[in-house]
Amino acid sequence: MRGDRLERDLLAAVRGAVDFSTRRRAEYAADASNYRRVPRGVVLPSDVDDVVAAVAVCRDHGVPLTPRGGGTSVAGNAIGDGVVLDLSRHVNRVLSVDPETRLAVVEPGAVLDEVNRAAARHGLRVGPDPSTHARCTVGGMIGNDACGSHSVAWGRTSDAVVELDVLRYDGDRRTVGRGELPAELEALVRTHLAEIRTELGRFGRQVSGYALDRLLPENGRDLAGALVGAEGTCGLVLGATLRLVEAPTTPVLAVAGYPDAVAAAAATPALLDLRPLTCEGMDHRLAEALRALRPGAVPDGVLPAGRAWLLLEAPDRPAAEALATAARDGGALDAVVVTDPAAQRAVWRIREEGAGLATRLPDDSEAWPGWEDAAVPPHALADYLRDLDELMAGHGRSGLVYGHFGEGCLHTRIDFDLLSAPGRRDFRAFMERAADLVVAHGGSLSGEHGDGQARSELLPRLYGERTLAAFAAFKGYWDPDDRMNPGVVVRPRPLDADLRVVPTRPVPVTLALRHDHGDLRRAVRRCVGVGKCRTDHGGVMCPSYRATRDEKDSTRGRARVLGEMLRGELVTTGWRSPEAREALDLCLSCKGCLVDCPVGVDMASYKSEFLHQHYRWRPRPLAHYSMGWLPLWAHLAGAAPLAVNAVTASPLAPLVKRAGGIAPERPLPRFAAESFRRWWRRRPAARPTGRRVVLWVDTFTNAFVPQVGRAAVEVMEAAGFEVVLPDRALCCGLTWVSTGQLGVARRVARRTVSTLAPLLADGVPLVGLEPSCTTLLRTDLLDLLPGDDRAERVAAATRGFAEVVGAEDIGPDPRPAGADTTVLVQQHCHERATTGAAVDVNLLRRAGFSAEPLATGCCGLAGNFGFERGHYEVSAKVAAHELLPALDAAPGATVVADGFSCRTQIEQLAGRRVRHTAEILHAALTGNRDAAPPSTR
Repeated sequence: MRGDRLERDLLAAVRGAVDFSTRRRAEYAADASNYRRVPRGVVLPSDVDDVVAAVAVCRDHGVPLTPRGGGTSVAGNAIGDGVVLDLSRHVNRVLSVDPETRLAVVEPGAVLDEVNRAAARHGLRVGPDPSTHARCTVGGMIGNDACGSHSVAWGRTSDAVVELDVLRYDGDRRTVGRGELPAELEALVRTHLAEIRTELGRFGRQVSGYALDRLLPENGRDLAGALVGAEGTCGLVLGATLRLVEAPTTPVLAVAGYPDAVAAAAATPALLDLRPLTCEGMDHRLAEALRALRPGAVPDGVLPAGRAWLLLEAPDRPAAEALATAARDGGALDAVVVTDPAAQRAVWRIREEGAGLATRLPDDSEAWPGWEDAAVPPHALADYLRDLDELMAGHGRSGLVYGHFGEGCLHTRIDFDLLSAPGRRDFRAFMERAADLVVAHGGSLSGEHGDGQARSELLPRLYGERTLAAFAAFKGYWDPDDRMNPGVVVRPRPLDADLRVVPTRPVPVTLALRHDHGDLRRAVRRCVGVGKCRTDHGGVMCPSYRATRDEKDSTRGRARVLGEMLRGELVTTGWRSPEAREALDLCLSCKGCLVDCPVGVDMASYKSEFLHQHYRWRPRPLAHYSMGWLPLWAHLAGAAPLAVNAVTASPLAPLVKRAGGIAPERPLPRFAAESFRRWWRRRPAARPTGRRVVLWVDTFTNAFVPQVGRAAVEVMEAAGFEVVLPDRALCCGLTWVSTGQLGVARRVARRTVSTLAPLLADGVPLVGLEPSCTTLLRTDLLDLLPGDDRAERVAAATRGFAEVVGAEDIGPDPRPAGADTTVLVQQHCHERATTGAAVDVNLLRRAGFSAEPLATGCCGLAGNFGFERGHYEVSAKVAAHELLPALDAAPGATVVADGFSCRTQIEQLAGRRVRHTAEILHAALTGNRDAAPPSTR
């Protein structure tokens, strides 16, 4: 409990963060499994000495400890009701990489990708590569004996570990490796020699229980290897020495298609004779799920005909061709060889995101881990898979499969009914029968990821009493008082206890949340905890986490706090929850999670709903009145824009910012002397062409950057379009949505669709210039006005500027002669969530520019977020993560950003001039690099 003596003693002893708050405990109450256990508190040690100090305090209090890395455990290994030690935030250094000995020394919180980046400088890498490689920690890999796609070539984590620096709960610290064993463990091996030799280590993916076979003399008395896979139940890993392998320089991927997963499994043993680097199986429904979530994410031609595929990587093209030929000869419907690195990454993305994609089946049912990692010898996989399908059918269950077919390890997510008492009883019955099934096929309950709470209770179905006694003796040597991650492997908790999903009624919301049937509980359950929001590179999600490295600021952390708010046991204040408000405070509403999260979590919408409910009939933050009502203030400022600019640039500016809840560090945008709509009213009417488009004039374009609108009009007219405007100023409601003022937003949206819908008959497109407004009109509008035919017409008609112009013949090479044609495109996050970067980049390339995406990272401004008081520092850190370094690396390039926020952030933080795509095209078409409709800024 907060304020107790344990917390006080930890605060006195530990230099890192000690947090017993309700919000922090909510964030760490679950991992990526079905389970929930609320910790007493969370400690984030600053270094190894801090870990030792924290363990000493917990030992004095007799409190259980659970070590945690990336929190991606699917079996419930990374949660506990004592103290959780998160080693990922600070105890994460790569201490050394020696290319001569091919050894790396790392701290337990080091993320695998960071270790591989350091090793790659020498052409080396860590062999095991779980699909969570961008966020899993080495300590977590050691805890679960992680494997990954290349395990057929390079083995499990236990094969890569040379030495471990281990701390026992009693304070004893030692370095362990191969060689002489402690007398107690030598005695254990002698006592249980027969069962260790006959029941353990029977095949490559037998991970369940403790790896006592590593202690055998013929295996080098490998004590470090025996501790790998102990799931944090024996001690804390403070450091590890890892064996590295040579990385292939130009791997080539062969993809073979089969009628079904059983056929793919049956073909696997023969293909292993060719020694592929990978032999991964994948159900067709994974690809379908990714296509549904992100159209275009699966390139044409990379997946041959079939309803299941084997992914066979080889070190070079001849070896890949040989694998493809062998696959065809062995029953594959077809096989293709993929040499393009981008196409290979697209294929691997399907496989790597399986743990998330598989949780929402194509029929929209929810699927869960549990029977997640069973393994059998590869020659038995087809028969096991066939019987598993029959078992699922007998229970009325469905689940798609994927995994390490080359080693007989099968991943699956099954649509268990965890929301009812009968469904939970069936869950237990299924798990027990599945355990018996895998034992009958000579397999293991777990082939990686450990047993955890999900499978430890089933170990007596796999092992005899003497083997279980050996496990208990091994645990007793290291942790006799059962304080290290209790309830796992030895003295297990029931597999159907502590389930995170509980029977509850739906929570109706103001936003329709169409993909979750209007139920916020169901929406929040999308987050199964795979933790992709904790990655440091690639994609957008989650910008604030990349800036703070705090679980609170990850999409997963926010989802966990919202889930606890809805549950009402730990977080008891409902919509008034200060914990949820704090967790959501640094959410940029960038929609990065909508496209990057494997299950399409839409935290921006959840935040809008929460703010709407939280502040209902209550005073709001000042920024909600200033920036939330920006369209109104911009309309009023239009009567005297220069006078307003004079005030905001005067000594009164700090007072204006304070009154509006605006960050004092931010310069205020200046209103244009003439708005776009005023310019439109005075220009001569264009000649009708019969190819009409309706231009959406957003507040930002109209009031602040009318030159963008003017350039867009002239470019579209040059392309043969007749541009028309609605007869009155309209707003999409974006600023009200982002600040959670959904009642106002809905009224604004109704007014907008009633005006727009009649203009959009016969396929007339609505062209947006501001990506955030365009995205709202084509997506969020349908959640604001569900079932409104006019809203559906507007959403269907909405296009971005580049989409419309990009479909036209804009000339073979309109760039101005002699001009620098290097263009870097910063894509708005909302645009990335809908159309992708290729639309703008391809348009500019067709116009003769050498256009490239500038960075995958968010700019950090994100509408009102970066202007709000208290957000400036994080906003700037987000920009500094990827965007600003990319700009520094190309000082002479022209920068293009269609988003007003992106342009503002770059101009304010980098001092670079930034232009809209329409402005660049207008300059090119007029033959003058600087030509654009005169600016009135």
